Amino acid sequence: VWEPVAMPESNTKSYRRDSGESLYRRSLYTFWKRAAPPALMDVFNAPSRETCSVRRERTDTPLQALATMNDPQFVEAARHLAETALRAGGGDVDRSLDTMARRVLARPLRTDERAVVKSGLEALESFYGANPDEAGKLAGVGESRPDPSLGTARLAALTMVANQLMNLDETLNK
Repeated sequence: VWEPVAMPESNTKSYRRDSGESLYRRSLYTFWKRAAPPALMDVFNAPSRETCSVRRERTDTPLQALATMNDPQFVEAARHLAETALRAGGGDVDRSLDTMARRVLARPLRTDERAVVKSGLEALESFYGANPDEAGKLAGVGESRPDPSLGTARLAALTMVANQLMNLDETLNK
């Protein structure tokens, strides 16, 4: 993205993402070029920085949904949430789901929501149990490595549930 808008003598025309702990910094520290803002920030309506922005636009577009469901940054974040929930739940699915809901939605799941989420989780666990390679691919997204003690199929299934919760309007447009 930056090569076409860079000056020939610019030292910033080639973008390289950080690694290790520097990869997980807040976007507050993201390098920003006026002619080409970071693509993900542009998708989520980051202000142009040409004028002061008192309030951000609240939108929900298909491109934003595609980003939150497929971008490695979001998938890895969902996996970390799933790992946290699995540890907190200690094998109890309801406790794991409560942990995720409270962290993402700041409230517990309602009874009707819990039924839908549990049904989806069961289908995902069945799929990833039958397709361990797919579970491994999903659990391996991102630079950090998954906890092997949690079980790849269950972790992949809960990662997908976490990703769905993180993609809700209620989450994105609080």
